[in-house]
Amino acid sequence: MNRSHRGASSRAHKPFRLTSSTLSVPLLRHARIGALVVVGALTLAACHNKEAAAPAPRPVVAVAVHADGLPLAASLPGEVQARYSTPLSFRIAGKIIERRVRLGDVVQNGQIVARLDPADAQKNAASAAAQLEAAQHRLVYAKQQLDRDRAQAHEKLIAQTQLEQTEDAYASAAAQRDQAAQQAALAKDQLQYATLAADHAGVITAEQADTGQNVSAGQAVYSLAWSGDVDVVCDVPEGALASLRAGQAATVKLGALPGRTFNARVRELSPAADPQSRTYRAKLTLDHPGPDVRLGMTADIDFARDHASSQPASFTLPSTALFHDGTTPAVWVVRAGSDQLELRRVQVAHYTERTIAVTQGLNEGERVVWQGVHTVTAGEKVRVVPPLHPEDFAS
Repeated sequence: MNRSHRGASSRAHKPFRLTSSTLSVPLLRHARIGALVVVGALTLAACHNKEAAAPAPRPVVAVAVHADGLPLAASLPGEVQARYSTPLSFRIAGKIIERRVRLGDVVQNGQIVARLDPADAQKNAASAAAQLEAAQHRLVYAKQQLDRDRAQAHEKLIAQTQLEQTEDAYASAAAQRDQAAQQAALAKDQLQYATLAADHAGVITAEQADTGQNVSAGQAVYSLAWSGDVDVVCDVPEGALASLRAGQAATVKLGALPGRTFNARVRELSPAADPQSRTYRAKLTLDHPGPDVRLGMTADIDFARDHASSQPASFTLPSTALFHDGTTPAVWVVRAGSDQLELRRVQVAHYTERTIAVTQGLNEGERVVWQGVHTVTAGEKVRVVPPLHPEDFAS
């Protein structure tokens, strides 16, 4: 009895443990289903939070572009210049003792404009003349000696070798005489070079040397703009180069002559860009400029395009729409259907104070962002809104 009572007491105090063997199958199934329900609810809540965090499309001011339907005109600033302009310089070195013209004076072809001190040139000319005279005397003596030796050789009075030596001395004297004659002519020319004369009619546009100054041969003393044809010179940017060609007509307005318009034609277009400005120099010849058109006047040049030209049409956009992809002009375009932004490179024909003219890169009806181009990014989804004040973007 005591042994059985002790065994029953030990079983009564043993702790109870929950195991899979102590649970029934239906209870385990309900527990698993509950866990799946909790996990699904958490997943749906996370997805709901992600959808709620998606940003709304950014509103942007964008407008559909349409071709102007007008001839493209590139307007560029320019300057009136003489078609030909050359420096006036002495052909020898010396000291300037006289200047006869000043800045702005009109000169004629052959007119004396300056003189050098002729003392050195006169001495060189006199020395060359004396050498020429001496050479001529030696040539006369050599000719007389040759005549005597030939007569004696004919009578067999001298050897043949002596005659040959006399003939050689005569030939040498003749060559020396010719050389002295050339030196005398050169010295005479250099004496004339001490006087500077204009080689064309024109106007003095610059003075580079003054009276009393020592100048070297070829150093400019004046700049002479030839009279006759007058050019208008401008620098053409790369974007407008495709619309220009030699012989193209243009209209020119001068700031000093308001209300007047001059016809011009492209005479020359540089084949290479300036390494500093990356522009191309264009020269236009004015038709009948008149005496009131002065050199150095500022000009506004309009290059008109014919209606029948095959060049692409232009789209006029406000300057606020211009962006840059690196160094290339670009604009933001809203893609049709997706309303996402795309950065599009374009070619700008010309710029004005408030607008730009785009000739390549855009298609009819595409929507272009007009404002806030520096606050958007490529691929961003946007919502297009019209400009609040369209008149602010009028050209």
